[in-house]
Amino acid sequence: MKKFIILSLVGIVLASVFCIDAQAARKSKAKSKISQEFLTETETEINRLTTKIYGKALLSPQDNESLITIKIKLDSQLVQGSAPELAPLYYKTGNILRMREMKKDAIECYQTVLENFPNTAFAPKAKAELKEMGIEVKEIENQEEDLSDKIQ
Repeated sequence: MKKFIILSLVGIVLASVFCIDAQAARKSKAKSKISQEFLTETETEINRLTTKIYGKALLSPQDNESLITIKIKLDSQLVQGSAPELAPLYYKTGNILRMREMKKDAIECYQTVLENFPNTAFAPKAKAELKEMGIEVKEIENQEEDLSDKIQ
């Protein structure tokens, strides 16, 4: 009788472990689902705005709206999951915002790269941009407090 109870408990534990693993795998797949269409459209729009800024062209109100929309869409995607494909988009958006003298928003983009994509090639670049802007970059836990103090 004891063996039956012990085997039953072991079976329940194993079954729950497999269920948790399967559920985690499904969540992981769901998080990393960023459509190629989204990535392509966003990168195309970021490149268009970057070209316009480097060409010394004025951004129209529609361009400014597009820039804000890009930031909102990126933030929405990040909430769904931090896929590394977002790192270059955040970095480039930060560059545009910095060139447009939207310091607070640029800092947010660079900070997002550092916090969510530390193992990408864009993390050191974002760190360098923050330092160039006069933002002291410390350990991730302290960065938010330090940045909010510097911005105000």
